[in-house]
Amino acid sequence: MDINKYKSHDRLLVAVDCIILGFDGKQLQALLIKRGFEPEKGKWSLMGGFVHKDESTDDAAARVLHQLTGMRDIYMEQLYCFSNVDRDTAGRVMSVAYFALINIAEYSEQLQQDHEARWFPMENIPSLIFDHKEMMEKAKERLQQKVANHPIGFELLPQKFTLPQLQNLYEAIYESPLDKRNFTRKILALGILNKLNEKEKETSRKGAFYYIFDQSKYSKLHQEGVKFI
Repeated sequence: MDINKYKSHDRLLVAVDCIILGFDGKQLQALLIKRGFEPEKGKWSLMGGFVHKDESTDDAAARVLHQLTGMRDIYMEQLYCFSNVDRDTAGRVMSVAYFALINIAEYSEQLQQDHEARWFPMENIPSLIFDHKEMMEKAKERLQQKVANHPIGFELLPQKFTLPQLQNLYEAIYESPLDKRNFTRKILALGILNKLNEKEKETSRKGAFYYIFDQSKYSKLHQEGVKFI
């Protein structure tokens, strides 16, 4: 191996940027931070950072997510590599974007204050630095594609949830109303939810039964090639 061939090529900076999504019961939300350094200091940004020489991009993204959320073992997926030559005004930087799904209720308000972070509805995202708005759009498209065949939407819900809460989530993801009767019939017909003998009574007098997602039943269903929803 001729090491000089490596030395003769340009060296580029590699970063990761994380689109962190949550659900507040009604709207799909994205977690943004105030950028703390130039260029674009003080403007809204995705959480990101440079990849260290001793870590993979997956490791870097997990580190960044932990710094902002305090959580580990979050659902995270590599989204796309953004590599336009002039995407970062400070230098030649390629960014590997990831999207992550978290339960908003588990996110610490103290961490939110420490990082000057704030949740924004996906339909009301402020102006973002560089190409971060494009990253957000790609994340939304990927999520809409993914939830049709995989149960990743449950990552955005509490462990126990009602069918109206589940329908609200899918309506928020697809930005479209769903027929209640059809949605309920189809989701229950899959047999992947376990009904609890407990009701949520804060939103109605009658109350709605809680359910939990059964991963083992879904795994069997997925092997049979059945469309999730």
